Amino acid sequence: MTLQDKLLSKNGQATIRLSKQLLNYRIGEKIPTITEFSSVLGLSRGTVQNALKNLIDSEAVRIESKGHLGSYLTKKNTRLLLEFAGITYLVGAMPLPYTKRYEGLASGLIVALENHYNIPVTLAYMRGSLNRISMVLQGRYDFAVTSRYAANEFIRNHPSIEPIISLGPGSYLSSHVLMFHNPNDHEITDGMKVGIDHTSFDQKLLTEQACEGKKVEFIPIEYSRIIERIISGEIDATVMNIDEALDKRYRINYRNLPELSDESTEAVIVVNNKTPEIGRLLTEMLDVETVLNIQRLVMEEKIIPSY
Repeated sequence: MTLQDKLLSKNGQATIRLSKQLLNYRIGEKIPTITEFSSVLGLSRGTVQNALKNLIDSEAVRIESKGHLGSYLTKKNTRLLLEFAGITYLVGAMPLPYTKRYEGLASGLIVALENHYNIPVTLAYMRGSLNRISMVLQGRYDFAVTSRYAANEFIRNHPSIEPIISLGPGSYLSSHVLMFHNPNDHEITDGMKVGIDHTSFDQKLLTEQACEGKKVEFIPIEYSRIIERIISGEIDATVMNIDEALDKRYRINYRNLPELSDESTEAVIVVNNKTPEIGRLLTEMLDVETVLNIQRLVMEEKIIPSY
């Protein structure tokens, strides 16, 4: 009987759930009691005991009892635990790589997430922080890359989303600017058509702030098409990440905007805290310095992006 066949049984399903729990503990850490695991998993003590015995017999874990001090994890075969837990790959979502900064970020993540657990990691490229975080919330993706500002705004209404890894200021974008079609414009005025992407927390809020008190027409727009619509004159003004314009040397009239905070330029990786084993795994796998170094080399055109 294969491992997959064994995991289809009642005890097998309990083993899957217990494996996910144990992935959250480091070697040397105290683990919950059978009764505590039983309460968390909603399973009988006997079922939990059988599942733990299965993992011990398979040498996925070793547990040492220290009497009244409790039980401690003294060995953890992460690769085997992942197999028992049914975690065979990870999928994340990040912005479309339309700037060198995003190309570097994607390239860095792919390299940094290579791992000795033989868990393949795939990135999907999707516009809109709201869309990406929603996919994590729905369980369709394991993690998402957004600005810290967008993550914090989303958490206000969805506390199950959790930022687990920060890449620091400037890792997401350099700055936002207010762009104009007319080279003689310098501020938002009444009657303007202003592009707004409702799926982007940062762009939406900055655009609304820039237009506060003005009688403008908001034109729904895809973030990745902002520049072409500014150039064509379909919209008069909008807020945009300046990186693309600088990368492609577009001659566009713009003025700097005060950032919401450093949080709007900082890339973070978010997960659903209902699957803490994914967050722990990503934290173990990803080296931030590797990501940032590759991002810098791509931006300096010293290496070719690969994602």
